[in-house]
Amino acid sequence: MNRMAPFHWVFFLVTLWCLLRGLDASDGDADPLYKSCVEQCEKTGCVGTTCFQHCKFSSDGKPIDGPWYMHEPLYLRWKQWDCRTDCRYYCMLSREEERMKLGGKPVKYHGKWPFQRVYGIQEPVAVALSALNLAVQFHGWVSFFILVYYKLPLRSNKKTYYEFTGLWHIYGILSMNSWFWSAVFHSRDVELTERLDYSSAVALLGFTLILAILRAFNLRDEASRVMVAAPLIAFLTTHILFLNFYQLDYGWNMKVCLVMAVSQLLIWAIWAGACHHPARLKLWVVVVGGGLAMLLEIYDFPPYMGYVDAHALWHATTIPLSYLWWSFIRDDAEFTTTSLVKKVK
Repeated sequence: MNRMAPFHWVFFLVTLWCLLRGLDASDGDADPLYKSCVEQCEKTGCVGTTCFQHCKFSSDGKPIDGPWYMHEPLYLRWKQWDCRTDCRYYCMLSREEERMKLGGKPVKYHGKWPFQRVYGIQEPVAVALSALNLAVQFHGWVSFFILVYYKLPLRSNKKTYYEFTGLWHIYGILSMNSWFWSAVFHSRDVELTERLDYSSAVALLGFTLILAILRAFNLRDEASRVMVAAPLIAFLTTHILFLNFYQLDYGWNMKVCLVMAVSQLLIWAIWAGACHHPARLKLWVVVVGGGLAMLLEIYDFPPYMGYVDAHALWHATTIPLSYLWWSFIRDDAEFTTTSLVKKVK
């Protein structure tokens, strides 16, 4: 029980984070001056001295000339910055400038902090850090591949002795996919990119839970693996379909992610405490470090200079943790392979 004591506060932090996120209020878009600015912009196409093209709406609220982004070059259309979104953005900047002059603090608009765009990218620092995480995941996966197939001995049928190789390959692909869509989502937050980001994160989180169970209990035969994975995969598939085709329920999705995250955190913690794995220290660092990183999500503060917020810093902490995590995976493959080769001899 003493080994589990440090992780009770991790559960508390995650739960508190979810509660705080649920209590976030978008005071900015409720501001009458902001609303008035957006309404005026949509009529005139200007915010102060900044004016836009194609800011004309019919009586039913639809753009007369179609969405503004359809008039941009093809390589810029993916951003989908139309009249309404640009009016909101520049009105937000205008109001935040006024708040700053009066000594006020930044507030959220439509659920998001006021970020400064860079070449049309909504959250440039988060995008860059997501890309770095993607690079770390790719490096970790490639180094794992080289280790198990070229540096460690293989069976007579050219298969690896490490019986979790295929599962870690899937994990690597899902991780890279998740960070790719994270970068896209932070580049431009629209319904499609949001759904892809959420779905990818849920798929990764669910698979890592399956992998944690299989590795912790050292399940090697196919029947046992199917018995564990099948119901979880069925639930994950249903949940992702629910989010994409029925209702993007943020509260329900947060609860599902919370249960999966805490479950695998406890599984790895118990396994690290119970076994005598030579790389268990790395596992402890990753588990505890991941828990401490949650503090950045709890302490949600406005972006510094309009670029770096708590979520971006959380992305930064996952870079060294991901590198160390893949180091643990490689050590586990080497340790397991060495043990099995000795048994065979």
